[in-house]
Amino acid sequence: MKLLHTLLALGLAISGAAHAAGAHGHEDKPLHGGIVAEAKDLDYEFVARADRLQLYVRDHGKPVNPAGATAKVTLLAGGGSREVPLQPMADRLEAAGSFQVAAGTKAVAVVALAGKPPVSVRFVLK
Repeated sequence: MKLLHTLLALGLAISGAAHAAGAHGHEDKPLHGGIVAEAKDLDYEFVARADRLQLYVRDHGKPVNPAGATAKVTLLAGGGSREVPLQPMADRLEAAGSFQVAAGTKAVAVVALAGKPPVSVRFVLK
């Protein structure tokens, strides 16, 4: 009987280690056609179009409410830079205007969600 309990305990210990090593449902695929980067356990999806910049924030696949957040994106291309403030919208942070968003452009977003310290997130446009 002791051998059975020992084998059972060993089997449970091994299955727990296998579960801990597996995926935890952390989703990093773009949902809005942008580029995804991770910072401070959150996923940031940056969507850059010639007339609009959008930043979506997810926590383990669930959208984070941008109310009360502040954010800015610095676009770096061709030796120049442009800083663009983003405003909270329903499910994202956004700016409208005219933007140079060619492939290879680098973007650095600094985001401060309500009540949290700022986080810097880097993207390279494709």
